[in-house]
Amino acid sequence: MASRNGKNARKSINLALQGGGAHGAFTWGVLDRLLEDDRIFIEAISGTSAGAMNAVVVADGIMRNGADGARAALERFWKAVSEAGRLSPIQRGPLDVFMGNWSLDNSPSYVFFDLFNRLTSPYNVNPFNINPLQSILEDTIDFDVVRSCDKMKVLISATNVETGRVKVFNRHELTCDMVMASACLPFIFQAVEIDGVPYWDGGYVGNPVLFPFYGESMADDIVIVQINPVERKGTPSSAQEILNRVNEITFNGSLLKELRAIDFVQRLLDEGKLESADYRRLHIHIIQAQDEIKPLGASSKLNAEWQFLRHLFAVGRNAAENWIDAHYDHLGEKSSIDTRAMFSGLGAQHHG
Repeated sequence: MASRNGKNARKSINLALQGGGAHGAFTWGVLDRLLEDDRIFIEAISGTSAGAMNAVVVADGIMRNGADGARAALERFWKAVSEAGRLSPIQRGPLDVFMGNWSLDNSPSYVFFDLFNRLTSPYNVNPFNINPLQSILEDTIDFDVVRSCDKMKVLISATNVETGRVKVFNRHELTCDMVMASACLPFIFQAVEIDGVPYWDGGYVGNPVLFPFYGESMADDIVIVQINPVERKGTPSSAQEILNRVNEITFNGSLLKELRAIDFVQRLLDEGKLESADYRRLHIHIIQAQDEIKPLGASSKLNAEWQFLRHLFAVGRNAAENWIDAHYDHLGEKSSIDTRAMFSGLGAQHHG
């Protein structure tokens, strides 16, 4: 790799990967396109839930065969997720299949599952704490390889159940249990205990976390792969719509707080109230495809059909392609979203 300051240097980025169940296949597509571009060097990855799984798969694959190995490993992982999903009783109904609707809202098994989870505890209905995702991770990922990864930093977040604070696990200590903790939805699975401390899904307090990039990475650009919609027009009225919107707001809350903090520091730097030698100026970018993701509905996050995952993969690749075309030159220079406008009620606008 050429010097970062050299004429032909690759541009270094930090990747921040949101969680979102099967919608993590969108992130798979984004990663596939970014890994294909040898002008981009991924210095660190922060991931939560499905984002955490994508992160460790990349670390495992890149150590085996570079970027091509990471791309192949991602495809193997998501194929394994799909194969496991074929055994799930929660499937789309015939009419939804015919109409091309990826949502499970009309599936009787999903409706029963959703209601059942609201009325019961995983400690009662799943006493052995069976989670097929753990078997997939154990079968597809060598965590000794992940811990030895010297190609990039890997940061996985989970929620400490007792304190309500975020816990960030670093690459050198990562285990399968830590990734499972990051993806532990408390209404479905028992808390994952690590060194006697219970953890839930990291999305509640860091989806994903950005603050570790300050100390763990020299790259000044943070590229957020966003799955969960921040804005959704209209007032939800059904119980399902209300719950889905509450979840979207909850799982974006911590990210918005960190973006607000970054914007606050940038503003003080712009006004000369902070010394630039003591504070870094970070450039923020977001890769998303909300026009395609919003209509899918929350229930489709449990849809692991290969056709659906490949659809999300294609959407992700296309979103990354468009972002690279529009904003590659911004890397190392400026943000490609206007965080100030985002928090002044004007929405996130792309810089020209």
